[in-house]
Amino acid sequence: MLFLLQGCSRTVTEIDLIMPVLPVDQAIARQIQALVDEESGFRINLVPLPEDFTSELDALESGYGDIAFAPNNSRYREAIATIMPLYPSVLHIASYGDREAASLEDLLAGASVYAGPPGSGPRLLSEDIVDDLYFAPRVVSFMDEWDTQPDVIILYVPIDRERITNNAQLTGARMFSMGSPGDIGLGSAVDRAVLFNPSLRPFVIPIGTYGDLTPEPIVTLAVDNILVARNDMEDTEAYDLFAEMLHLRPALFSERPELFQPLDELISEANFTFGLHPGVLSFLQRDEPTYIERYSGVAELLVTLLISSVSGLFAMKNIYRIRRKNRIDEFYLEAIKIRDSVTPETTADELAAAISAIHALKNRAFELLVDERLAADQSFQVFIELTRDALDEINKHVPGKSS
Repeated sequence: MLFLLQGCSRTVTEIDLIMPVLPVDQAIARQIQALVDEESGFRINLVPLPEDFTSELDALESGYGDIAFAPNNSRYREAIATIMPLYPSVLHIASYGDREAASLEDLLAGASVYAGPPGSGPRLLSEDIVDDLYFAPRVVSFMDEWDTQPDVIILYVPIDRERITNNAQLTGARMFSMGSPGDIGLGSAVDRAVLFNPSLRPFVIPIGTYGDLTPEPIVTLAVDNILVARNDMEDTEAYDLFAEMLHLRPALFSERPELFQPLDELISEANFTFGLHPGVLSFLQRDEPTYIERYSGVAELLVTLLISSVSGLFAMKNIYRIRRKNRIDEFYLEAIKIRDSVTPETTADELAAAISAIHALKNRAFELLVDERLAADQSFQVFIELTRDALDEINKHVPGKSS
């Protein structure tokens, strides 16, 4: 809980940071605590994740702690807001034995996969990737525990040379690449993954990064780890926290430069799962000129004509956006209709037809997206999430299949 301690010379704001699970994240959290204590009017307390919570976001949303680390591909939560991106976590895929594949589909088809326990970040991301590849049920078998050596292991961690090269689980493994660096941006498999999961981005692990594990560049995916807070954090506190973190970033990653990522100049327009906190937006917009400042000294006629032109273009853009919105609304209604048509009494053939209908609906939406009759914006991401939820709901009724 945030509270203020009255000091003899200044007010100190205490903030509880929920301790992350991964060792790399824990090291960064301890660095933040040490640097903030030395440099600012904040005091960071590291608090453990309570045993009755499975994730930092669950605890944060329930009022435990004030800030936490979270991957930018987490499910949207209205009560959570983004403070700033910190560093990327990278998807590492490795296979064992003689298992070779030219594509991710071939690698995973019929494979036993260990991607961490159910509900973990790597597991959720891996399940999303499998869903997007349209595998039939049980073609890919996820292991909940490392009982025996799997065919494929999926790690979802920051670049950490020491931990990866010394990981006994990777002995005899071979890193999988989703193509070559030159394929990025040309419709490759990694581009498809980013299309279906916009919070991801292409990432290249350079040759030799992990010694013998990386005899050639590895093309994979990454997602930003972000610092999040609850929406009810005071705007002034979020403003000051962002400013302090911005000041501390060079020192924070001085010992781990591979984790340092320059902040995008358009951070206010970045694709964050959780919207930026209003206090952070205030900081980012602090130097923007006012309307009067922008147009002072401009002749009245020119201003009038300019405003009229902008208004006309804005109206046309709104009409075009509304038409696109109406189209995506039709897809929303169709997906909901298919989902709600399934009941415990639905037959196996009807379940299969419902699943096929959802996939056909997604394909039709993507055709309209390519034709620019649908916009690749938040509403389209909502549609993709809705179809996934619909498939999960339908699959609950498929005998012997777990969603």
